Amino acid sequence: MAVKKKLAELWLQQDGATCPTARATIDLIDTFGDHLISRFGPVNSPPRSCDLTPLDYFLWGYVKSLVYADKPQTLDHLEDNIRRVIADIRPQMLEKVIENWTSRLDYIRASRGSPMPEIIFKM
Repeated sequence: MAVKKKLAELWLQQDGATCPTARATIDLIDTFGDHLISRFGPVNSPPRSCDLTPLDYFLWGYVKSLVYADKPQTLDHLEDNIRRVIADIRPQMLEKVIENWTSRLDYIRASRGSPMPEIIFKM
């Protein structure tokens, strides 16, 4: 019962890319019903939404900076670097990311979606 309740609380934010059009993907997206944040969903994507998701403002840049630090020359080397960098992310770092995320949400709410260049990620 607790798992079903947790699943019912999940939200999906779709980035608006046109690529997720496979039937299985559309069926999965449909399971979110009113809990879909999307350009064409029941809840519009908020302004500056690219600044909102921890994957966008933290993870991809962080991983990329470390994965390419030793200039991998083969696909195997690149894959090894990706696995290593992801495996090395510690819970404390993720806690900081979430703390920063809630600050971002508060700022965007207060600024009513205006640009936020002064917000930076703090480790």
